[in-house]
Amino acid sequence: MTTAVPLRLATIDLGAIAHNVKTIATAVGGADVMAVVKANGYGHGAVEVARAALDAGATWLGVADLDEAVELRDAGLTAPVLAWLHGPQADFEVAVRRGIDVGVSSVAQLAAVAAAVAVADSEAATAPSLGEATRARVHLKVDTGLGRNGADESHWRALFSRAAELQRTSRIDVVGFFSHLSNANDAEDLAQLGRFERALAEAREAGLAPTVIHLASTAAALRLPTTRFSLVRIGIGMYGLSPFEGVTSGELGLRPAMTLEGRVISVKRAAPGSGVSYGYTYRTEGAATLALVALGYADGIARLGSNRAPVSINGGRFRVSGRIAMDQFVVDVGDTAVAVGDRVVLFGDAGAGHPSADDWAESAETINYEIVTRIGRRIERRYVS
Repeated sequence: MTTAVPLRLATIDLGAIAHNVKTIATAVGGADVMAVVKANGYGHGAVEVARAALDAGATWLGVADLDEAVELRDAGLTAPVLAWLHGPQADFEVAVRRGIDVGVSSVAQLAAVAAAVAVADSEAATAPSLGEATRARVHLKVDTGLGRNGADESHWRALFSRAAELQRTSRIDVVGFFSHLSNANDAEDLAQLGRFERALAEAREAGLAPTVIHLASTAAALRLPTTRFSLVRIGIGMYGLSPFEGVTSGELGLRPAMTLEGRVISVKRAAPGSGVSYGYTYRTEGAATLALVALGYADGIARLGSNRAPVSINGGRFRVSGRIAMDQFVVDVGDTAVAVGDRVVLFGDAGAGHPSADDWAESAETINYEIVTRIGRRIERRYVS
């Protein structure tokens, strides 16, 4: 039986994920590696990527919110998982029950975690079948200059003092301490490093002794050894994409894991001067063959790539012609022979001759992170190694 060729396909190379984890782990020396699989593994598939990363030597998993962490637990993954972005009604009780580490940025969040522990204790006492209540595992997050979540310096003392008190009187263990760099430039990142070290010293003076210290994501982990501490969080690098402007994946020894492709679903011959797609922002210069591809902005294809973004068809390099629509776009291939069913690669590994996610990012005036993360649910994911 012949396997049907999907109209829209993202092939995820788990061998590339493993290679990238090992490459970065080697580069950072003795620091442990957290594989960041938030946002459905940057569009690659959280569970599948997490398994590949753990098999390759990662020891932690990182996600944004608790729902993402629960998805990993429901899939049977037992490795340490940290979730760090919480709304005002975050269900910290599920974190206690499922053994999920939580990032805490305020005294209010500490209080919510303590309340969740109390509820878990009460339920365990009245329903022995639930088992003994576990302790909440907390990573305190401080803002060292990024201006996002994390305790502002004016709140450090109160946060550290309350955390130390709850660690003595409640089932809360402050196991981790972290922040996030701006990646603006080395000087700014090193200034943040200084603030982070000062915050860590204050936390220790308050009686805390966190052992999981993490500041660096992929960029700093590769370029600034002093930011590595005991753990580095690798996101974009694990997916084989470069965090640095002007530096390719290949130059970092990384392999892009995702190849995004579609199929030619219609071929027609157009007269010179024919308008193509909405608004006629593109017209054929001469007689030309137009190939229609069933991918559009509903699938996460950047509309800003209209008239600019590259594709590969039968080994030839072309550009999107006219505006990208919700479900489709057109490619003027000139006099090149194409047929319905031909493979169209939007991006993949430049080393294999494909356009890259960086090429698409440049054409859409964005970053490679967004190009892969926005890939939609209509696109079938297939996993290879």
